[in-house]
Amino acid sequence: MSPATPGAGPAAAHAAALTAEYAAIWAYGPIGVRLTGPARQAARDAEAAHRRRRDDLVLHLSGAGGDLPADQAGYTLPFPVTDQSSALRLAVEIEDRTAGFWRAAVAATSGAERERALAALVDCAIRATRWRRTAGTTPLTVPFPGRDA
Repeated sequence: MSPATPGAGPAAAHAAALTAEYAAIWAYGPIGVRLTGPARQAARDAEAAHRRRRDDLVLHLSGAGGDLPADQAGYTLPFPVTDQSSALRLAVEIEDRTAGFWRAAVAATSGAERERALAALVDCAIRATRWRRTAGTTPLTVPFPGRDA
């Protein structure tokens, strides 16, 4: 799974972002079970936010006559999630990766579609920053959210 190819167009960028939202929703399952207290609630809230984005994209793409990529039954995690520390690390990674797809959508869209993509990029960046703070990771922010370091 990688962001849309530059110049691929708005529909391709939105379809790629939809695949990222599917993966983010799936990842918050293993993340949430390893967290407790406020962090567990934050994981639930993050999953709900990704579900709202997914639903918005499904409506947008189907309304525009675009192809909807299928959700997968499961996804391969980049590393085992065995404790709170690894769950927090995965939450940061998921938000950073999803931000990359929305960054590509910002570049591929204009007008209201660009505003939607920018809002999603900002949401992912804020959640990634909050997860870094919860994990005690520094720096808390990255200079260009959604861009590989």
